Amino acid sequence: MAVKIAVLVVSDRASKGEYEDRGGPAVEEWLRRVITSEIEVQRRIVPDGVDSVSAALVDLADVWGAGLVLVTGGTGPAPRDRTPEAVAAVAEFDLPGFGEAMRAANLKVVPTAILSRQGASVRGSTLIITLPGSPNAIGTSLEAVFAAVPYCLDLIGAGRVETDPAVIKARRPKGA
Repeated sequence: MAVKIAVLVVSDRASKGEYEDRGGPAVEEWLRRVITSEIEVQRRIVPDGVDSVSAALVDLADVWGAGLVLVTGGTGPAPRDRTPEAVAAVAEFDLPGFGEAMRAANLKVVPTAILSRQGASVRGSTLIITLPGSPNAIGTSLEAVFAAVPYCLDLIGAGRVETDPAVIKARRPKGA
């Protein structure tokens, strides 16, 4: 059975059609290059803000049944960047190591990476990972943490995904 993966783009301008979204396609392209097992991907664009993002996360996790939601955008310090607050409003708990690893990886590329508030949280059997909006930073972030994602999905009951070990070698305990 295919694991459902949602790509949620958070952008006022992209949601109004004023700006071509590049983050969502970058995330999906990255996933399809790395994951070798069957997945079903849904992309959605919502405006910035706690209410719009929270509602989309609840719908994607609880109604559509996503095992993994990758959220891109809204993680900076600008007044409308409230993706972390939206995730906190609907998540059961955080996984702080994800944000630490992603920021450390991006800091090697650009000094403003410390401004990003990306991270990961769990809602039921859904892993939610927040990413920057930049396609380059998205790749850097996912490469920094994705080896742990398949085992995390196993542990929370989200479904099993396999990766191409030539790209990302998933880390699971022996026998898992």
